[in-house]
Amino acid sequence: MKIAIPTAQGKLCAHFGHCEQFAIVTAENGQIQGTEFLAPPPHEPGALPRWLHERGVAVIIAGGMGRRAQAFFTQFGITVVVGAQPDDPTRVARAYLDGALETGSNICDH
Repeated sequence: MKIAIPTAQGKLCAHFGHCEQFAIVTAENGQIQGTEFLAPPPHEPGALPRWLHERGVAVIIAGGMGRRAQAFFTQFGITVVVGAQPDDPTRVARAYLDGALETGSNICDH
């Protein structure tokens, strides 16, 4: 399983569309196998979901994401988790895998 986490300055970025990089965390049997950081393509509607889908991402965890963007990710079979707080992407992924990720309100509900 691959989990995408938008990052800025090494931590989960509040809004996926404003990130510097994506941390792509690979996990197998509940264990984190590794993390790679990739620069995203230019921001345009539908580009990020397609790009992440091509990299085998199954889940995206963000602080906030608009409904239209969430729909794009869903069309590509990517599960969307919003309301996560800024933290180290490996810790975010570990909490998600453990079923312990604390989420709040979607900071970008439009």
